[in-house]
Amino acid sequence: MAMYPYQTEPLSDFSIPEVRDLYTKALQTVRKNLGKTYPLIIGGKRLFTGKLIESRNPAFDQEVVGQVHQATIEDAEMAMKEALTAFETWKKTPATSRANVLFKTAAILRKNKHEFSALMTIEGGKPWVEADADTAEAIDFLEYYGRQMLSLERIDDVVLSRRNMERNEYKYISLGVGAIITPWNFPLAILTGMTSAAIVAGNTVLLKPASVTPCIAYKLVEAMEQAGLPAGVLNYIPGSGSEIGNYIVNHPKTRFISFTGSKEVGMGIYEQAAKVQPGQIWLKRVIAEMGGKDAIVVDSGVDIDMAADAIVKAAFGYSGQKCSACSRAIIHQDVYDAVVKRIGEYTKALKFGDPIDHATQVGPVIDKKAFAKISDYIQIGQREGKLLVGGKASSDKGWFIEPTVFVDLDPKARIMQEEVFGPFLSVCKATSFEDALAIANNTEFGLTGALISTNRAHLDRAREDFHVGNLYLNRKCTGAIVGYQPFGGFNMSGTDSKAGGPDYLVLHMQGKSISEAF
Repeated sequence: MAMYPYQTEPLSDFSIPEVRDLYTKALQTVRKNLGKTYPLIIGGKRLFTGKLIESRNPAFDQEVVGQVHQATIEDAEMAMKEALTAFETWKKTPATSRANVLFKTAAILRKNKHEFSALMTIEGGKPWVEADADTAEAIDFLEYYGRQMLSLERIDDVVLSRRNMERNEYKYISLGVGAIITPWNFPLAILTGMTSAAIVAGNTVLLKPASVTPCIAYKLVEAMEQAGLPAGVLNYIPGSGSEIGNYIVNHPKTRFISFTGSKEVGMGIYEQAAKVQPGQIWLKRVIAEMGGKDAIVVDSGVDIDMAADAIVKAAFGYSGQKCSACSRAIIHQDVYDAVVKRIGEYTKALKFGDPIDHATQVGPVIDKKAFAKISDYIQIGQREGKLLVGGKASSDKGWFIEPTVFVDLDPKARIMQEEVFGPFLSVCKATSFEDALAIANNTEFGLTGALISTNRAHLDRAREDFHVGNLYLNRKCTGAIVGYQPFGGFNMSGTDSKAGGPDYLVLHMQGKSISEAF
């Protein structure tokens, strides 16, 4: 099914002084609006519950980004009723109209690109380059899914008809109300992709954003309202995962759940969704993207500098807080010492500090809970391996942990097996390519992976046997582009839903076959 022309949103070039000036002004604009109070949005109405949480700057924990009203169970039930009502008209709205909402939202984000990115720098602790890429990816999702929906609407010839006997049709119809539970690490891009896919497919949404990045989520909802999205189609209900999250997952009228987050929470959602509640007349669909323990395998005979550069960039981009981040480097013994030496040098050279500074490459981790977890893993690493670089942590101002590398590890060590989700790299030696591939696959996850090799037979073997949803050859294992590298993983990394790919929207719809006799 061909789509209308689609081009990815270009990234900002911060080497240009004028571009840096624009971002600096955007940061100033965002700062002027810090501390605002954000209500729920249910059925297009702003609701103030009086139960507030504060969103704080992870680089400066005393700075309040915004105060966000929290939904109660009663609010969530109200949102469900509004979504059910809106679904009856939204599902019959032409695909062109639904797609146009996405295109208009993309235009709004594009016009205010630096302001959205600057808010992520402050609320999410994202360095300029990472925040800019996040906003660009959000725009890409809107443009891609809008065009994909237009293509899916034109599928008259996918089934055969019999002349003078019958006319057969096959069409996709909307599912219903979706519970969209989004992560904090891509607070605009992933949230936009999950939400817009559900909406353009004709569904209505209960959006529960991550508790640490609710302000950027609110701004996205505002943008979709400005783009003409009818009231009740998208309902913004921030709140506790154990309360609001569980309620909307278990609700008998919830038709599907779209989730991105940790393995533990994802498994709980999968289990809850499998249970048919009283009054429920369908099996709930679950779209889940969970964790990773992603590896870059370095073969013998490679460019040492290129391999180390790919590992360091993939390990420490956004402080390693990506499900796709390189958490393990598995290096052939012939080049192990040389690559490890370069990893240490490149890691030490990273600019570490407050992401407000445009030169910062590694900023804080997201919050106190993450800080404590990663600090614990540093202690575990001290027992399991050799500290090559980093290892220091400070919570004096914000939640800062140095880019940390442990080497000479046993492949079965805890820090080689468990997801740390921070600026933390574990390195081990492999005796051969076959040994390296076996180590890479020896994990419960299967999200991303990379092989750096000049051996064509090894590259081809990896294509078949490196068991991950997103495999990269001779490049880093992060940076999937919408429409180019559909993203999603195997095993405990989720349902392999492939966001930004040709079959993602279909997960939000169901097929209907119609036959009329002549």
